[in-house]
Amino acid sequence: MARKIQAIRGMNDILPDQSSVWLYLEKTVADVVKSYGYQQIRFPIVENTELFKRGVGETTDIVEKEMYTFDDRNGESLTLRPEGTASCVRAADQAGLLFNQVQRLWYTGPMFRYERPQKGRYRQFHQIGVESFGMASADIDAELIVLSAKLWQQLGLIEHVELQLNTIGLAAEREAFKTNLVTYLTEYKDQLDEDSQRRLTTNPLRILDSKDAKTQEILKKAPSLDDFIGEESRAHFDRLQAILTANNVPFVINNSLVRGLDYYGKTVFEWVTTHLGAQATICAGGRYDGLVEQLGGKATPAVGFAMGVERLILLLETLDLVPEVAKYQTDVFMISLGEEAELASSVLAEQIREANPTMVVLRHCGGGNFKNQMKKADRSGAAMTVIIGQDEVDQGICQVKQMRTGEQASCSIDELPSYLASL
Repeated sequence: MARKIQAIRGMNDILPDQSSVWLYLEKTVADVVKSYGYQQIRFPIVENTELFKRGVGETTDIVEKEMYTFDDRNGESLTLRPEGTASCVRAADQAGLLFNQVQRLWYTGPMFRYERPQKGRYRQFHQIGVESFGMASADIDAELIVLSAKLWQQLGLIEHVELQLNTIGLAAEREAFKTNLVTYLTEYKDQLDEDSQRRLTTNPLRILDSKDAKTQEILKKAPSLDDFIGEESRAHFDRLQAILTANNVPFVINNSLVRGLDYYGKTVFEWVTTHLGAQATICAGGRYDGLVEQLGGKATPAVGFAMGVERLILLLETLDLVPEVAKYQTDVFMISLGEEAELASSVLAEQIREANPTMVVLRHCGGGNFKNQMKKADRSGAAMTVIIGQDEVDQGICQVKQMRTGEQASCSIDELPSYLASL
């Protein structure tokens, strides 16, 4: 017998009993972002590798260790997208949507990173991203954060997440800080964890969010980024905090929050939870005013965030916050006995769906005796079962059994759609 082919490790199937939760989350997000005036954009899964090297940063973990990159038949280096912001910028700029324009965009889809699979972290994972372009002031930063808070309210998560904020200032301010940080940490290089030693010469800001206890102890006496933040960055950050406070969105300042991608500047933020262990961040983002120009476009202010779908679903399930209405359920199961009854059942099922568009109607197909069909009706979890046999066809009626109470009544076939809606 041929060997069964398995899914690639870290790339998971979304099975029917899981997909209803995904649909619930996606619809909730779509409704919230639409209410804020954001429009959906879709872009390819595969991009030119240079897009991510220039956009995300060649010294980031994503580019150095995690990207799925390959040469196509023409020798061009292509990469499965590891994140969405660079692709969104490329697509919007290529379509002429950015320069001297205001855009509010959102997207959803799979991303790919090669890393050790674990709960809440996969090699193919899904993100929902929300991006805005053409607005440089703090009020759009605040709008995005308020939007995300609205989403947590809609999902029932607002009491289970915390907003962490920071400003990482302008590029010149970060460079001055990096110089001082590297000078300080070089004295303790041998005591730093392995990743931090490597980052000391490639991406020193990432050392600030090291999970190594000894490294964090060394950082306690390190120069503070806050000491290098200039007047413009400070005013922007103060204004952001004022707007969030006015909108009753609580937050904490986390001076170690820097984000892992090179394109961020000024505002950075994360929504975190204590319910998922090590995978604490469910949504993160910030301002990236230089990215459009960095990717060859004209200078355009921008800010955005992305959230991990798998982690959000895991959090909803952990907290038992998936509503019953979001779970797949059969409303009506239809049993038919005999060829004429099967024909009548087929027509009647369409009439029920036409009259009640939200009703899930599942017909038994393939014949079988009454006992076996009733077993399938029980397993379907349907609230009601409609039974049609030859006698019912001759009399123009059907039997309706309410599965939760066991009550059964006859109903005219013509009146069945309205009768079911009334139960």
